[in-house]
Amino acid sequence: MSSKRWARRSLLTSLGIGLPAAAVMSGMTRRRGLAGAPADPPKELSMIIRRSSERGHADHGWLRSFHTFSFAGYHDPAHMGFGALRVINEDRVQPGKGFGTHPHRDMEIISYVLDGGLEHRDSMGNGSVIRPGDVQRMSAGTGVTHSEFNASRSELVHFLQIWIVPDRRGIAPSYEQKAFPEAERRGKLRLVASRDGRAGSVLVHQDMNLYASLLGAGEPVRYEVPAARRAWIHVARGSVEIGGARLDAGDAAAVSEAGALDIVGKDPAELLVFDLA
Repeated sequence: MSSKRWARRSLLTSLGIGLPAAAVMSGMTRRRGLAGAPADPPKELSMIIRRSSERGHADHGWLRSFHTFSFAGYHDPAHMGFGALRVINEDRVQPGKGFGTHPHRDMEIISYVLDGGLEHRDSMGNGSVIRPGDVQRMSAGTGVTHSEFNASRSELVHFLQIWIVPDRRGIAPSYEQKAFPEAERRGKLRLVASRDGRAGSVLVHQDMNLYASLLGAGEPVRYEVPAARRAWIHVARGSVEIGGARLDAGDAAAVSEAGALDIVGKDPAELLVFDLA
């Protein structure tokens, strides 16, 4: 073979042209072996799965709550949080009942309603009803009091209460609420909270991004975990498959290395993806 033909063949091989399909990678990249040899299989990200049944649970009659991380009377040293993510409580509140006025400080609190309406009032003068598709963020900062009640006299309210540790203490209290229509979350990861409030998301005082997604059965979505970051995936309802593992409502997965996460709906599903430093 002439030197020119050899050089051209080497160039095409390095670009993956003319190689078997198995040797051309998609998703996570890995080093290819000798030219023409099959590539190594894609690297599978290591996950730690937190099952719904392992969560803490409290039943107060008017309130049924499941705690992903240690909270109130539930304490598990192995589950104190994940980076700046401190609390994910799945709450169901009976009609007309709720949390009376109580204080918070130095915490970013996000409410994400799955069913029903959650009525909020606080010492900053804010009053609203949070409904499915809404994301509410309250920065407690130097101190705030608020109450949360089921806005209905006949139906349960089902919501997630999320606490994020702020990147600094003593900030001024603030409040924000935005709606994210179903069409913006269907089959994609919609940014709903971020440090800089980009893309219409609510602003949080921490280096984190929160995405919401709605998936149909068999519908995929991919999330690329950036270098030096980690991800927490919480299945709010339905079921999904991640890396061959099935996760049902209330289950979560922790990933602490960079790479691609392919998430596929098994049943119609709603999930949250936390991207954390």
